[in-house]
Amino acid sequence: MIEDDERLAGMVSEYLQQAGFEVSHAMDGASGLLALQQTPPSMVVLDLMLPDMDGLEICRRIRALGGALGKTPLLMLTAKGDPLDRVIGLEVGADDYLAKPFEPRELLARIRAILRRSQDNEASSNASAQAVLRFGSLEIDRDAREVRLAGRLAELTSYQFDLLMAVAERAGRVLTRDQIMEAVRGRELEAFDRSIDVHMGRIRAAIETDVKNPKRILTVRGVGYVFAKQQD
Repeated sequence: MIEDDERLAGMVSEYLQQAGFEVSHAMDGASGLLALQQTPPSMVVLDLMLPDMDGLEICRRIRALGGALGKTPLLMLTAKGDPLDRVIGLEVGADDYLAKPFEPRELLARIRAILRRSQDNEASSNASAQAVLRFGSLEIDRDAREVRLAGRLAELTSYQFDLLMAVAERAGRVLTRDQIMEAVRGRELEAFDRSIDVHMGRIRAAIETDVKNPKRILTVRGVGYVFAKQQD
């Protein structure tokens, strides 16, 4: 967090730490940029008005770093409510923008949303580099929209293929039913969580060797599902 209001930074840091985040704080742009490069964070919360340089310039410098560091998710804070400031902030590379004063709960929600999008984009980017995803004897061909198990074509509906891709592209991550449905947004979604369970059961019937003892799509009780990274 790069913020020159020490009292605000302390309050926000305490709130985010209670929510499970580790927070480091810099009082000005120069020390913030140095800390960013020494210990790359998962995300930057950046104030627009700082004593040595404004947040827009810091944002430009971060994006100019290139590589993974230059893509660090960034949320900009400002005491200004001018829509033009928001537009400029987003144009120079901020992922989101929050005007002061703000509710800590809203800041937390925006941080989680940005991190979730960043993780999903990274997973999709890595997965999209492969036309065919392979997990042991299971092959998922994104272009042909076909799934084969040990060379045998698995029969799935188009919607079930999309659901399978949603979890396979994020292999190893536990996904809630809402996250899975969000990942296939743009399709006609059914309204109840139970519909996901039914579809997952049918997908398992097509790709699992033993449906009663699944090894590919695992249920995480009370949460959702996880697609196993390591498979036979």
